[in-house]
Amino acid sequence: MKTLIVLIGPTGVGKTELSLRLAEHFGTCIISADSRQLYADLKIGTAAPTPEQLQRVRHYFVGTLQLTDYYSAAQYEAEVLQLLEQLYTRHEVVLLTGGSMMYVDAVCKGIDDIPTVDAETRRLMLHKYETEGLEHLCAELKLLDPEYYKIVDLKNHKRVIHALEICYMTGKTYTSFRTQQKKERPFRIIKIGLTRDREELYARINQRVEQMITDGLVEEARSVYPHRALNSLNTVGYKEIFNYLDGEWTLPFAIEKIQQNSRIYSRKQMTWFKRDEEIRWFHPEQETEILAYLRSQLS
Repeated sequence: MKTLIVLIGPTGVGKTELSLRLAEHFGTCIISADSRQLYADLKIGTAAPTPEQLQRVRHYFVGTLQLTDYYSAAQYEAEVLQLLEQLYTRHEVVLLTGGSMMYVDAVCKGIDDIPTVDAETRRLMLHKYETEGLEHLCAELKLLDPEYYKIVDLKNHKRVIHALEICYMTGKTYTSFRTQQKKERPFRIIKIGLTRDREELYARINQRVEQMITDGLVEEARSVYPHRALNSLNTVGYKEIFNYLDGEWTLPFAIEKIQQNSRIYSRKQMTWFKRDEEIRWFHPEQETEILAYLRSQLS
């Protein structure tokens, strides 16, 4: 039976190396579920697979976009499903790995068929946000979609703006598109979650950030600095270095903030993943147990 092995876990837990070994074991390829590794210019700050790793195993959805490209979880869902159709003609098993919760859920469960926002509406809402401020937009959302207003994080301008874009564009509430029904998939899904003790994970995250700095994160951030307002760069690692480049922070302080914000993000990831009862959890070093579990599920 055609199977998708989904290897997930928080940032810094050790997904990359294990995913390579699993892909090699099953003689298959890897689909990345990392919303930032998609961008070709963000190699260091997203811990994208190295050229050597890309040579070991064929990867998809790594370095395929430019910073200015608009991309969404809905597009990702459609493109991955299309790709899987082709891959399953050659492989019984395909591996999907990454830590972007929305992207993983888009493939495994499907996301609501929310219309793609056109460029004109996006420009209009961005202009409103810049000239009138978030508070004004929240008040507008309360009028247009009171139900979503009650549950949305009102400090998250991207969520508020997106909901208003849909209201403006369709004349319907954003809530009316959010059915959250799980879609059936024509393949079996086996989910493996990787986890470590908090102290162990935090030490790895801190070390990884230091390695990124050694590998040239500051230079990479400097090269994309002119695009800093883009959504693709609204991400941990780059935002903090931009503050350093602006002269607002010292480099040691910026590094400390990247480590702190990465740890916070890892907690958010675990909170999200822990809600999914289909995930079987392992320590990344339990490779033998993981393979035994996969074999039992695949037989």
